[in-house]
Amino acid sequence: MKGTIDQKKYSVQVENNVGIITSKNHYNCEHKLGTYMEESDYDFVVEENVDFYAPPKPTVDGESKNSEENIIFKFRKGVFSEEEQNGAYEGLLGAAVQTQNRGMAAGPKGEKLAGRDWVSDRQNEIMDCYLKGTNNLFGNDPIQEIIEKYKNLEGSANRGIVWLRNKVTEDFGEYDGFFNKLMEEWKDMDPEERKEHIKQVKSKYISDTTYANSVLSGIAGFFDRYPRIPYGRATSYTEKNFETYEKCYPFMRKLSEKFKELLPIRYSFQNEQANALDSRFRVAGTDTPFTTITVNKNFRTAAHRDAGDLKKGFSNLTVVAKDKHWEGGYLVLPEYRVAINIRPGDLLLINNHDGIHGNTELFPPDGKTLEDMERISLVCYFREKMLELKSWEYEKLRYDFVESRRLNKEHKLWKPLWNGVSPGMWSEEEWYNYLKNNGSVDMLKKYHSEAYKEEPASLEDLFL
Repeated sequence: MKGTIDQKKYSVQVENNVGIITSKNHYNCEHKLGTYMEESDYDFVVEENVDFYAPPKPTVDGESKNSEENIIFKFRKGVFSEEEQNGAYEGLLGAAVQTQNRGMAAGPKGEKLAGRDWVSDRQNEIMDCYLKGTNNLFGNDPIQEIIEKYKNLEGSANRGIVWLRNKVTEDFGEYDGFFNKLMEEWKDMDPEERKEHIKQVKSKYISDTTYANSVLSGIAGFFDRYPRIPYGRATSYTEKNFETYEKCYPFMRKLSEKFKELLPIRYSFQNEQANALDSRFRVAGTDTPFTTITVNKNFRTAAHRDAGDLKKGFSNLTVVAKDKHWEGGYLVLPEYRVAINIRPGDLLLINNHDGIHGNTELFPPDGKTLEDMERISLVCYFREKMLELKSWEYEKLRYDFVESRRLNKEHKLWKPLWNGVSPGMWSEEEWYNYLKNNGSVDMLKKYHSEAYKEEPASLEDLFL
């Protein structure tokens, strides 16, 4: 344990060589969301076997007891063998790819995004002020107030819009200073003329796409339906690299065993839900109660809560790495002012969907850069919306149906770049007939009883 555990803030016991720590406080840290965790956000670092609890709620008889209801995390050292770790490393490393789809977890905006230039909060606020015709009640210049407000601060939103640099330089000659030139023009314009000009600037020079910071992250295993992808499926990585992906199975099975051992009630509920799924949607078949694995490479997550996982289940977090020597990278829970130093081979069972969490900076060993490292964190969980899925064969037919429409230029809805999806398509005769003809009548009866109609009896049948 690094740091001092204040007995006024925490109750501490030791049972069977496991530290039992119960927090007496829960701190409101909503303001921390989207920011990076620093040393000031925790009081001590857990580096050995620990069960950590939130303040327990009093029972009917007035007693307060710890249980799986108020467990925040269980941390165990050295759970996985080298062979199991290597299998997970080799099987999942390729799933972590450059993405801008991690939103708040990707951290606050820097000055640029992969060569793109953010429309800063200051610039946005100035344009909006002009568009709304804002006046200050005390007679001060509202634009000057905005400039003063952001003098030493450009804002720290996690997702944002960017300037189309090519179009800006095409019209202004150079990018640097172009916004100041615009502001000089706007000063002397008639208010209505200025509003129209700002609308044109937004339309012409600002991208329609919203971006977040780019990080190395991805998903393996399986995923639920999505409006534009309305069928259950293997993730792109798993589908294209299934033989490689299978190398993680021994690791996942050990993970499941420890989950069952350490949190039997949570495990039992999650496994019961997993049993309702076609086993081919589970990360290693019937042996695991997980559907999906988030794979992060050298990714310092900003403070966030996880979304999409089973509310009464639990996340399982581990780390595998090629180079096991680094400093920092602690997982911090600011609401309880505790950090955890997760190393390769360790297991952390944690309530990630209710609790705010993020990482401190990761420092590579002397003589190496972060790019030289491959520290892979794995978050294994059960996606709640997977419970909407039917059999593997049924979901595959949904995929085939969407593709048949997308590729059929004779389809009444077809147009260039159409993805084959349309509102209400899953309760229309076109889908029912496709399912019956390409699946079976039994499948139609099972999953769409509202659409099944008995075939009329023949005259011959009536007289038998």
